[in-house]
Amino acid sequence: MDNKEIYKKTLTFSLRRFLWDAASLVIIIVVAAAGFFLAEKLASQGLIGLVVGIVIGIIVVAIASHFVSYVFKAGQIAMMTKAIADGKLPDDVYGEGKKIVKERFLTVAAYYAVTGVIKGIFNELGRAITAVGQAVGGDNGGAIGGTISGVIQTIVGYLCDCCLGWVFYKKDEKATKATLEGAVLFFKHGKTLMKNLGRVFGIGILSFVVIGGVFFGIFYLITLAMPGVFEGLAAEFANIAAGGEVEMPEFLTNAQNLMLIAAGIGGVTMWGIIHSVFVRPFILVGVLRNYIESGKNEKISNADFAELDKKSKKFAKLHAEEA
Repeated sequence: MDNKEIYKKTLTFSLRRFLWDAASLVIIIVVAAAGFFLAEKLASQGLIGLVVGIVIGIIVVAIASHFVSYVFKAGQIAMMTKAIADGKLPDDVYGEGKKIVKERFLTVAAYYAVTGVIKGIFNELGRAITAVGQAVGGDNGGAIGGTISGVIQTIVGYLCDCCLGWVFYKKDEKATKATLEGAVLFFKHGKTLMKNLGRVFGIGILSFVVIGGVFFGIFYLITLAMPGVFEGLAAEFANIAAGGEVEMPEFLTNAQNLMLIAAGIGGVTMWGIIHSVFVRPFILVGVLRNYIESGKNEKISNADFAELDKKSKKFAKLHAEEA
């Protein structure tokens, strides 16, 4: 199966993730709006009600997502890995993917434990690069190191997903052992995997401009239909600024500026959702294929583990526990 075929076959997970994320966004918006209008009507404190509503909405969605959305992402990676390794997929791709995730991670906690370790290892190494840059060149070096670290953080998600793919590929090994092997593989074959870097950033920037731009325009038109809401918020910001207790940027006291900010947040949010569930998996198939292919015949030695032990305390700790 080629990459496009695998992407199409596993698109069912993306569609489910999109519906879930869209529903989650609607819940947050509804709860936030309810908080605003209720607080505005009862105490003329719409801003406080809005903030409280957003916080409550995010908490509710986060709790629900913890137990639901991970299956969509992990199941898609599991089936992508299976397609790459076996060259075929079953008819019921979604059902099989969900089954594999449940079998590999008997509990939700087990899944988050493994993915937490993977992210921790790569994030730790990213921070180390920033520190090295700062030590070498002071503030300028820190800026360079920070830029490099920012680039690393962009691809950390792909590396984590590849590592998770390796956990599914090595189905006869303990998840923790497969996690360790997956991290080692990246650092042994980093140059091979880095050839996907241009694709990652190129498609990412294009999707941000196109998707983010379209939804910015849509949300701005929506804000124009409710000028009273933003005029009320601007007035509340102005009252806070007049009180002198809190330093308030002047641009927040202008309703037009608040409309632009709201449209911008909406555009970025929708880009984040659509890019994550549709664009990113399209890129991931190629990255994951290179990753799996590079490690198929690889024999990881104790020296390989020891080399990564030196670079990551989190990896070293997990390695010692596994040993």
